[in-house]
Amino acid sequence: MSLVLTEEQELLRDTAREFVREQAPVAALRKLRDAEDPIGFSRELWSEMANLGWSGIIFPEEYGGAGLGYAELGVVMEELGRTLVANPMMSTVLLAGNAIALGGNETQKKDVLPSVCSGERLLAFAHQEGSRHQPYRVTTTAERDTDGYRISGEKTFVLDGHIADQLVVVARTSGELRDREGLTLFLVDVNADGISRTRTSMVDSRGYANIKLTNVSVERSAIVGDVDLGANVVDVVLDRATAALSAEMLGGFTEAFERTLTYLQTRVQFGAPIGSFQALKHRAAIMFCEIELSRSIVLDTLRAIDEDRDDVPSRVSTAKARCSDSYHLIGNEAVQMHGGIGVTDEEEIGFFLKRARVSQQTLGDAAYHRRRFASLRGF
Repeated sequence: MSLVLTEEQELLRDTAREFVREQAPVAALRKLRDAEDPIGFSRELWSEMANLGWSGIIFPEEYGGAGLGYAELGVVMEELGRTLVANPMMSTVLLAGNAIALGGNETQKKDVLPSVCSGERLLAFAHQEGSRHQPYRVTTTAERDTDGYRISGEKTFVLDGHIADQLVVVARTSGELRDREGLTLFLVDVNADGISRTRTSMVDSRGYANIKLTNVSVERSAIVGDVDLGANVVDVVLDRATAALSAEMLGGFTEAFERTLTYLQTRVQFGAPIGSFQALKHRAAIMFCEIELSRSIVLDTLRAIDEDRDDVPSRVSTAKARCSDSYHLIGNEAVQMHGGIGVTDEEEIGFFLKRARVSQQTLGDAAYHRRRFASLRGF
């Protein structure tokens, strides 16, 4: 299959591009940052995105979704990345929502997914502990008691955890630290006794939270999936979210490149546009090649998910490693080629570099995914 969009996907792309450029330009992120918005994104904008069906793209129609695939979701994520739209798509849909869709029972799906698709309910996926992405390094414990479980531990880097209505918490019910076996997922109400949340903003102005759970009591009905086998859900959720994040990153560094190209063509120095200088032409050509390579890898990865191919995990790690490197390179080059104005807050190009830094670390950096790829290939 050729790595190009179908006619329907092109229509979706054009609709998404027009919407985000009109309703959520980079200036909207600047406004949220300057106002120190306590939420970190516009609920009104999220409601409009839900009305367009974006929050339900990957969920079945019976739960209020559109029943489409990750190829279509990737189209939307790429356009959101172009204007750095602050939104809960990753936290509510791709991480926590996906965990319910993949591991939840019928009662949980019917209760949670329709309100996620409608944009009414916000979720967060509390899995990471520490500064590095290590999916099985879980010290948060869930101990059995007479009525269910009591959860204790601390989670970091919880995207939108400060405003979520519910959390999907990854806790250890058996095994040792870093064991893949022994993890269990729980759907927890944020208003439960023993939960404290502290917001922390990253350099890209997005909202995250550190969450502490102290003897949080949950019933057995809160379990998402099977006890001790939560890694089976976590692995798939993280792969699919990482693929979508790679698509968002692709949109971000593509936009940064296009803005830089325009600047090279209009900025005049020594009586000529600086884009006519051979050294800058070469650097721009390298960025273009990186974008085209990344685009092919991302498209193949998203289609691998839709086709349920066996190589999805290795494809995902390839895409994330490639996009992390590309965003790092193009983010740096874009700022440098803009010259002195590139490092000022007035020029929007710096926002892309900041987003690059956070995206690179989210769900595993390039080094993590190269190691994972090698391990999956038997090295």
